[in-house]
Amino acid sequence: MRTDRLQQEHKVHMVWRGFPLHPEVPEGGMELAELFAGSGYNLAAGHARLQQIAALEGVELTSRSRTSNSRRAQELSYWAEAQGRGDAFRRAVYRAFFVAGRNIGRIEELAAIAATVGLDGAAAATVLESGSQAVAVDADWQRAHELGIRGVPAYLCNGRLMTGFRGYEDYLRLLKG
Repeated sequence: MRTDRLQQEHKVHMVWRGFPLHPEVPEGGMELAELFAGSGYNLAAGHARLQQIAALEGVELTSRSRTSNSRRAQELSYWAEAQGRGDAFRRAVYRAFFVAGRNIGRIEELAAIAATVGLDGAAAATVLESGSQAVAVDADWQRAHELGIRGVPAYLCNGRLMTGFRGYEDYLRLLKG
């Protein structure tokens, strides 16, 4: 991935933050066609674009018809980070959702995902049930709103914001300001 390359070649430290991407999706998930009904968004074209980007980056991505609410995954990501497993957890969530089609809105799914990267699944479930990381995610969502971020991915570096899937050169320009 471009961000991995950036970290390796330029010793960039990335701090991941949550974003309220479709917070209206219920815990059980939702069909993408239902989510985007009446919005004018071309689902087939969007999937094709994502597949193209994934292929260019060498990232596995399967076609899916459902989406999940990512709020709990964002909350658990904070806990995983504190346990020294943040990157591994985020990558495992990506694979679970975008490759295996699992519902990352469910506590039991996230606990199982956490266990695959060496975290205590029962402790992960307790973290989510307690809501102990909710304040951090709320703060992320508020900051995204204040910055005018409306989509992902979004990158903020030295007060400059870049959104969308971009070429590697765009990341370098963002770094150099």
